[in-house]
Amino acid sequence: MPKKPKMTSSELGALWMTYQKKTLILRYLEYYIETAENEKARNLMSGLWKKLHPKVEEMQSMIQAEGAAAPKGFTHEDVNLEAPRLYENGFDIMFCRILKKLSLSMYALHITVSYREDIIKLYMDIIHISQAYYNHFTQYLLEEGLLPRPNYISMPKSVDYITDKNYTKGTNIFGNKRVLNTVEFSYLYQNIEVNITGMQLMAGFAQCAKNKEVQKYFTKGKELSKEILNETGEILLRDDIQSPATPGGTVTSSMSAPFSDKLMMMTTFFFCNVSLGAQSFGANFSMRNDLNASLGIKAKDIYQYAREGLTIMLNNGWMEEPPKMEV
Repeated sequence: MPKKPKMTSSELGALWMTYQKKTLILRYLEYYIETAENEKARNLMSGLWKKLHPKVEEMQSMIQAEGAAAPKGFTHEDVNLEAPRLYENGFDIMFCRILKKLSLSMYALHITVSYREDIIKLYMDIIHISQAYYNHFTQYLLEEGLLPRPNYISMPKSVDYITDKNYTKGTNIFGNKRVLNTVEFSYLYQNIEVNITGMQLMAGFAQCAKNKEVQKYFTKGKELSKEILNETGEILLRDDIQSPATPGGTVTSSMSAPFSDKLMMMTTFFFCNVSLGAQSFGANFSMRNDLNASLGIKAKDIYQYAREGLTIMLNNGWMEEPPKMEV
């Protein structure tokens, strides 16, 4: 049997990031399982925990087998299972669904920088888990009436090609804005769906964070989500499109923190970085230049917010350093 190749720097970096993300998800699952309002929701989250925990141990073994120190990630010190519910009305599954959405985008990237067969298989396994549970969470929310479907339209009866040069300007020959196409709408709708949950997440974090600077940071994040929701909603309304929206769960009056400030800050940092990618992706596939401009401005705001959060984490010693390249 041929000797297993050494782990490359890109593979180590990908596993390091995945370990951080997976240990973060496990801590959320443990708390939400403990405080679940619905038995089916608890069983879904318990099933995901049982699938993910062995993968975290597998990643740790892979890294240690190379003679490298395994990252610390997030431990039981970062979660308080005795804290009362911070969110109600299906927020636990809404949040887990968003986490799986973020996971799928990250793993799609990480598998492309992996070359060793066992590491590729690991990513194929966790991609399969993420796909399965994203579907489970989506179907649960639909069945519970907590997740509206995007708008329906009349199906096209012919294939058409763009001949108007003003199509990308978003205006027609009479100077009126052309209606959004379905590709553009889908990215705007996802923007609304994610930011409604994000706004509730930030509201809960701000309510229970111990550090005053961190509290202010989360409040600022809540306001940023509201701005994105308002601006995206206005774009849709200009085309007479009323977008249905998830209620996003409910923040309780609890002031007891279920999670450490470190874990909540890193969660926000992950959300910001994936949101930046989503804004760029949406801009690339939108053909109306007013959408490109709007998405670009919000990407800049999200980037600045993420950098502010990074500074807070560095000042508090909460950011674990990734493995360094040799000089």
